[in-house]
Amino acid sequence: MSSSFSLEKPLTIAYLGPKATFTHLAALHKFGPEVAYNACESITDVFLDVERMNSDYGVVPIENSIEGAVTHTLDMFMDSDLKICAEIILDISHNLLSNCGIEKINKVYSNPQVFGQCRIWLQVNLPKAELIEVSSTTKAAQIAAKEKNSACIASILAAKVYELRIVAKEIEDSPHNITRFLVISKNDVPKTSDDKTSIMFSIKDKVGALHDMLIPFKRNNINLTKIESRPSKKKAWDYYFFVDFTLAQLPGIAIQD
Repeated sequence: MSSSFSLEKPLTIAYLGPKATFTHLAALHKFGPEVAYNACESITDVFLDVERMNSDYGVVPIENSIEGAVTHTLDMFMDSDLKICAEIILDISHNLLSNCGIEKINKVYSNPQVFGQCRIWLQVNLPKAELIEVSSTTKAAQIAAKEKNSACIASILAAKVYELRIVAKEIEDSPHNITRFLVISKNDVPKTSDDKTSIMFSIKDKVGALHDMLIPFKRNNINLTKIESRPSKKKAWDYYFFVDFTLAQLPGIAIQD
């Protein structure tokens, strides 16, 4: 995509950084190397950067096939007017990086979700190592590059950027480790013949309320690909629901409030 973008005007893409995170890899996969990139410290900062028009698009993680939803991203949509423009599906491969041999490693740094995706491997191969959670795999690589007898779980790109040795490749517990990312923007997105739609709604707290809300989807043969609930944080036991659905091979449907 980067070639076509460069013909129009320079674009800036905000992503959950620092450089060499999996979100950075997803952004490169979507937009290519010919655009400008802005590394943000948090998912909140990605949203704010796009809302303030410092960046044209933002890339944030939304869901992992093993660990499930990234709730911070879901929660940001409650108060944001940004739109979802596209999704990026990325096969995730985790690697143990260090500047020492595996027998000397006593600390391992990584993101909490990454530890969850490599739990069995770590128990078998590094049962005595201390697992220390940090904000990103890149932050983990930065620490491991400076700290003696430490390691990180990160991407091969992180190994190159931070000059770490690859001690073990593909240490994820499942070979089907996939993360879904969203591209967010202030712009409307034109329709295509193969769209996925994401909506957010709340319902009154009564018996059968969710059942009643889902009936119109079934009646219109709409395929729900995801449904997730999150507390509204405004009132106890009050929830928002996030739903993804597809309209492929369906006639025109008008969904009314």
